Amino acid sequence: MSKLIKFLITGVVIGIVDVIPMLLMKLTWDANISAFTMWVVISYLLYCNNQKLNQLIKSMVIAFLVLTPNAILIGWNNPINLVPVIIMTSLLSLLMGFITRKINGK
Repeated sequence: MSKLIKFLITGVVIGIVDVIPMLLMKLTWDANISAFTMWVVISYLLYCNNQKLNQLIKSMVIAFLVLTPNAILIGWNNPINLVPVIIMTSLLSLLMGFITRKINGK
């Protein structure tokens, strides 16, 4: 299996993990789909990125860069809504960093 496919599968799995609590909270489908696709995109960007950074740092930086436009929309009227988003993004981006570091063989 190619490294790209492994990265994308990682993004899909982490996207599902992110969406499960959102489904339990009965959030809208556009929010669920947005969160899921964000992780698939992050996994692809991590695959394409060749910066000489620690994979954990790299995954967190890319995750928060991708999150920024959505975070503005989420927190515009009620900034407290960003707290769970920031916590989940931090935890899941670290998890993605660990997994993709293993895929890279480091």
